[in-house]
Amino acid sequence: MEKITSQDIPRLFSRLSEVFAEQKEALITLDGQVGDSDLGLTMAKGFAAADKAMTELGDAPIDAQFKAAGAAIARAAPSTMGTLMATGFLRGSAAAKHCDALGTAQMAQFWVAFRDGVAQRGRAQVGDKTVLDVLHPIAETMNAQADAGADLTTAMDAAHSRAVTALEETKDLVAQHGKAAAFQEKTRGIQDAGSTVAVILIQTFAEFVQGKS
Repeated sequence: MEKITSQDIPRLFSRLSEVFAEQKEALITLDGQVGDSDLGLTMAKGFAAADKAMTELGDAPIDAQFKAAGAAIARAAPSTMGTLMATGFLRGSAAAKHCDALGTAQMAQFWVAFRDGVAQRGRAQVGDKTVLDVLHPIAETMNAQADAGADLTTAMDAAHSRAVTALEETKDLVAQHGKAAAFQEKTRGIQDAGSTVAVILIQTFAEFVQGKS
């Protein structure tokens, strides 16, 4: 797939809903180590709502679709991570405005906007052991791939690979936000749950572009 069109977005969110439903228990278990164990349920509810919003929206431009998804996640999952994901898609929708299709350059702009929105809303920095520790390398990798003239499949695969490495690197960090921050050094050695969500997100995007889902 060289570009993602408005006709593809509903299928993408359908797949995201399926994947987060499949990963619900794993995320609950991971989040329960230093969190409140609700991450899996939050993501499953949020993306199920986004999928439903796509069905109800009907034909619409890409930016309107991402905006509807973000709004649906915000309503269905008003927790910290739900709010951050909603903000990411809402900011990403602005970056996709007037785009008839998303190639590598446009997708890079989407991920940069997604990252920046999450960083601003969550008041986090890279290294704080949050979802930003994976979203930042995703955005940077997509930018680099766009600059190199890579096709969308290659770019998304590279972003996913970098995200997996970044997730592993979160094990060396100490949590600075949320309930996990109370555990401080005890969070070292555990992969960040929010960053895990970001890896699932980029992996689903990448596999969708590759035509595997």
